[in-house]
Amino acid sequence: MMTQTLYLMRHGQTLFNAQHRIQGWCDSPLTEKGIAQAKIAADYFPDNGITLDAAYCSTAERASDTLELVTQLPYTRVKGLREWNFGAFEAQPEYLNPPLPYNDFFVRYGGESQDQVQDRLSKTITTIMAHDPSQHVLMVSHGGAIANFYRAWQQYEAIPFTGHFGNCCILTFTFDGQHFVLQAVFNPDFSELDAPYAQK
Repeated sequence: MMTQTLYLMRHGQTLFNAQHRIQGWCDSPLTEKGIAQAKIAADYFPDNGITLDAAYCSTAERASDTLELVTQLPYTRVKGLREWNFGAFEAQPEYLNPPLPYNDFFVRYGGESQDQVQDRLSKTITTIMAHDPSQHVLMVSHGGAIANFYRAWQQYEAIPFTGHFGNCCILTFTFDGQHFVLQAVFNPDFSELDAPYAQK
């Protein structure tokens, strides 16, 4: 079987990100900074000679808006790529989050456990890749969802990663039909954006 490459990308900064609100299945629009971030991150693909063949994103508007700024490919929105469901904590201030790891904390409030998120993302992405013969596949998802997909396949990683999955980060995985292997993590340099948007 041909080895495929998955580019798993986080959306750009949103209004709730800027307001430090918990954002899972609830949604908020990209900020001006988030739009600029997506445009900068889009250069990663031509700069590295990568031609994307297929594109997917979660059903959240922040994900589809980011994808549309990155590529003009037609794309499919997939519920399974959604962020962690935080239940009653949705849209609340981030300081209400418990210490990491969250484990099954949000289940009692109508949300998902960490195991449920890992299982959902892993099954969804595996199914997509198994049914799409494309060689280079872009999927735009969310910080918590991406982190849990990474944890689900961490034992196979080709490179160790201990950093943060920032807005518009891109994780590159190879997929041989059985295992996802992390090959690279790209966190774009947004330093040129920090000064003008910090003043707003």
